[in-house]
Amino acid sequence: RTKVHEKPNYPLNLWSIMKNCIGKDLSKIPMPVNFSEPLSMLQRLAEDFEYADILDRAAKCEEACEQLAYVAAFTISAYSTTSSRTGKPFNPLLGETFECDRTDDLGWKLISEQVSHHPPMVAQHCEGKGWICWQEFTMTSKFRGKYLQVIPLGTATVEFLNGNKFSWRKVTTTVHNIIVGKLWVDQHGDMEIIGKGNAEGIKCHLKYIPYSYFSKDSQRRVKGAVMDKGDNVKWIVNGTWDEKVEIAPVTNIEGTETNPVYETGASSLAWIRVMPDKETEKYYGFTRLACQLNEPEDNVAPTDSRLRPDQRFMEDGKWDHANKEKLRLEEKQRAARRKREGEAEKAAKEGRPYPPYEPIWFKQVKGDDESIVHVYKGTYWEAKDRQDWGPCPHIF
Repeated sequence: RTKVHEKPNYPLNLWSIMKNCIGKDLSKIPMPVNFSEPLSMLQRLAEDFEYADILDRAAKCEEACEQLAYVAAFTISAYSTTSSRTGKPFNPLLGETFECDRTDDLGWKLISEQVSHHPPMVAQHCEGKGWICWQEFTMTSKFRGKYLQVIPLGTATVEFLNGNKFSWRKVTTTVHNIIVGKLWVDQHGDMEIIGKGNAEGIKCHLKYIPYSYFSKDSQRRVKGAVMDKGDNVKWIVNGTWDEKVEIAPVTNIEGTETNPVYETGASSLAWIRVMPDKETEKYYGFTRLACQLNEPEDNVAPTDSRLRPDQRFMEDGKWDHANKEKLRLEEKQRAARRKREGEAEKAAKEGRPYPPYEPIWFKQVKGDDESIVHVYKGTYWEAKDRQDWGPCPHIF
């Protein structure tokens, strides 16, 4: 499909809800769907791959620094939808999943699962043409009165067939004009993309420049440089996170060590955004891909976000039903959590081990830096072929 139902116009006293939230972590505050868009965080993260064709091009690069320049463009492209979207995705329930198989038309497929509820954490695994990409996404959010800051935690990694791996963390997102005026979103901060595996030692530093009333520069700028193992700048990355990114090889370095001037060869367009049509404001600012994410599909897991009733009611414009359903699902989840905590307490008193909650499609392993990370078990698509959903929890 190319669009979803138009957003109904329900008035809402924002301040009556928000004044209780100042200084608190917003992930723990129940919000009516009036603030939301009819997609879950699992589906929202699938939008990172809207421009996965950049990774297809990166997979064909023989030289690691050039490959990293394309990866940098890909990481920037993931922010393009945020320039016109201010709705909050639904917090997934523990055990909720989302699959997106676009192998036939876009060349990639992914599976995501909500693997922890507090802190909320998504594990995602995506396979493309000559690459695989996986990430853990968790975040903290702080409401500061006029604006809301979202600080992402967790790491994303892409690995190519030649053994080059690159890892990065997302930058800070700020939503402005929470109380008065039109909501708008900015991205800012530094992103380091670190080479691993066969690309050990090379890196890219990207700077997302915060919005400024006084800047002569165009807004939403991202500037960066790719460095080889000897810290020599090999590629320059330049663009905006809401429109396009160009990359150019460095041919000569002039100037001083503290103030170098880079001469570059011809720049090439690594990414250009497909602009949404004017009507999109009527349906949550969704791109074409976003409109398709919650499209009903047969044979998905019973825990799939598309089957989530409150979100479906919201998409259909039945917001009162959606708010009631949302409360029911959240209470059901709390009851399941209390039951687990009670069983754990009982086991502790009796001196027997109580197994902690385990995800269905991901498992915890020790990462490169000794931290615990979730990796895909590799069993989802086979279970789908057999329609064997026995291990799935009953969450809806």
